[in-house]
Amino acid sequence: MIVIPAIDLKEGRCVRLEQGLMEKDTVFCDSPAEQARVWQEQGAELLHIVDLDGAFAGEPKNRTSIEAIVKAIGIPTQLGGGIRDLATIEAYLSLGIGRVIIGTAAQRNPELVREACLRFPGRIVVGIDAKNGLVAVQGWAEVTGVTAVELAKRFEGYGVSAIVYTDISRDGMMQGPNIEATRGLAEAISIPVIASGGVSSLRDIEQLLAVEASGVTGVITGKAIYTGALNLAEAIALTKRGPQC
Repeated sequence: MIVIPAIDLKEGRCVRLEQGLMEKDTVFCDSPAEQARVWQEQGAELLHIVDLDGAFAGEPKNRTSIEAIVKAIGIPTQLGGGIRDLATIEAYLSLGIGRVIIGTAAQRNPELVREACLRFPGRIVVGIDAKNGLVAVQGWAEVTGVTAVELAKRFEGYGVSAIVYTDISRDGMMQGPNIEATRGLAEAISIPVIASGGVSSLRDIEQLLAVEASGVTGVITGKAIYTGALNLAEAIALTKRGPQC
């Protein structure tokens, strides 16, 4: 399991939201590229980028900042937010993004995921964001009647590289990730699962390591590493040691 630092972009700056609410944002850095370098220097193996404006608008909105991040670092990146068609996917991959994350469009148009996996093998991730177990889309503004497990199972056999699973109620709240829901999803599918939302301490990393065998291959952390509640280098070192008996 790897620890993946997050850079969430709003109007070209690094921010963190509480429970996905755009009006509840905290600006942590005015230079996303510089912040990306910091996380790389602390040992990050993969960087998670979210175009928040794009997620709400349904189209890319922070391309300049995204391009600057890619040029600033040497580690792989994965990007989500406002990715709704093959043209956008191709444009981002051409820019140097390692993997793209399809969220809202995966729920509304599963065939896009199938086509994207065929055209860009190994480079497609599906983002599943859930509120009380139900999938939320359109920048988390709309909750559907589909469960996270139901949606994830649709993509078995497509060639999806990973599922990023976010519990919205935990995101940005520093209350710890939803371990049981994350493990339940990982056990229900063969696709690797990346946990997201609520990570606040080394203890949270330890608890996720304990369910790594279920198929949890990564954990995304944002607010905790920006506030200092979690030291990224220490978290990464902990995962290198593996689950503790």
